[in-house]
Amino acid sequence: MDALTREPVLAPPTRRTRRWMAALVCVVVTAGIGVAIWRWPVAPPADKAALQREASKVIPIVQAQAIRRDMPIWLDGLGTVQAFQTVTVKTMVDGPLIDIAFKEGQTVHVGDVLVRIDPRVYQAALDNAVAKKALDEATLANARLDLARYQKLVVTNYATQQQADTAKATVAQTEAQIRQDQAQIDTAQTQLSYTTITSPLDGKVGIRLVDKGNIVHAADTTGLVVITQLQPISVVFNLPQQTLTQVAAAMAAAGAAGPEVVAYEQGSGTGRGKPLDRGTLMVLDNQIDPTTGTIKLKATFPNKTGTLWPGGFVGIRLRVDTVHDAAVVPQSAVQRGPRGSFVYVVDPDSTAHRRNVTIGYEDDLGSVVTSGIEPGEHVVVDGASRLTDGDKVSIVAPEPETPTGINRPAAPGTRQHGEGQSG
Repeated sequence: MDALTREPVLAPPTRRTRRWMAALVCVVVTAGIGVAIWRWPVAPPADKAALQREASKVIPIVQAQAIRRDMPIWLDGLGTVQAFQTVTVKTMVDGPLIDIAFKEGQTVHVGDVLVRIDPRVYQAALDNAVAKKALDEATLANARLDLARYQKLVVTNYATQQQADTAKATVAQTEAQIRQDQAQIDTAQTQLSYTTITSPLDGKVGIRLVDKGNIVHAADTTGLVVITQLQPISVVFNLPQQTLTQVAAAMAAAGAAGPEVVAYEQGSGTGRGKPLDRGTLMVLDNQIDPTTGTIKLKATFPNKTGTLWPGGFVGIRLRVDTVHDAAVVPQSAVQRGPRGSFVYVVDPDSTAHRRNVTIGYEDDLGSVVTSGIEPGEHVVVDGASRLTDGDKVSIVAPEPETPTGINRPAAPGTRQHGEGQSG
């Protein structure tokens, strides 16, 4: 009975059956794709008039003229401001500090009194040395009289030659003692002068390191106050060793005057801050730092307005050469592509044409074009990203500069804020 009620077991499909099922699925999928393509909406043919309007579209751009002028060549670096001279004022004698004659942060000049130390001990030593000399001078006067007497008695044989020689030696000994007394006086006067400490240079005093009433010693290491000379002031900066030839040639050409150096404040973002001062390059270090591959340089600035401060960081531009009669375009006119640099030149019929150029030098004041552009031609400085070769353009006025004028490139032939362009 159980054998009659058991469900029949189906045999697995054969390999041939599986092949026919796969072929059937492929046919169904292909038919579905064909139907989808047949039912897909087809875009209507483009309107020829619309294409012509698109082709004749005029693109607004800002243009500038390539000019011929002298272009200074600058090297950029980062510098650290250092005081031209720094002096830590220390005492050379021991004693109580009885007076502080300066105010912290005050500007002082050579010879200005800074502090006074109790001079009484040193004044007494000086008085003692003066008295000792006076005593020896009296002894010398008496010895000279004795010598004169013995010299006369020797002639008349009332005294021996030995007595005369002894008197002469006594005079010489006393004269030497007086010279020693004078040396003691000079030493005492020097020690006494050390009790009044004056400024050795023109500069600005810092925070005092010792208060009035303390006993100071010549062996103290901290000193009394630090004076820094800020006018003039120095800036130390580094440049890559590859620029050594340019810098050396610039120094040789400038002579004793030195190449021009401009200090800038640290700008935010990609822009450079405003110029702080102009100075000259004074020192090119005598060796290259092998760990960094740079050379160290030192420039001096007059710093009349006090904008440079020791310890601060400033941007540095060193003028190493000048390209004369160069074809210059604004930096924003130069575009970069896979085949190199190019610009869009605007023809008199307001058509923009792409032209490959060779750039010799560029900075935010302009780009020197060594080939591809002639002075007098107009180039696109704004709107080049929307252009293709042969597009029609319309000239629009440039946007006004920002109030600071720091981050906008200056047009060729113009001066950036604080940036002179002497040839």
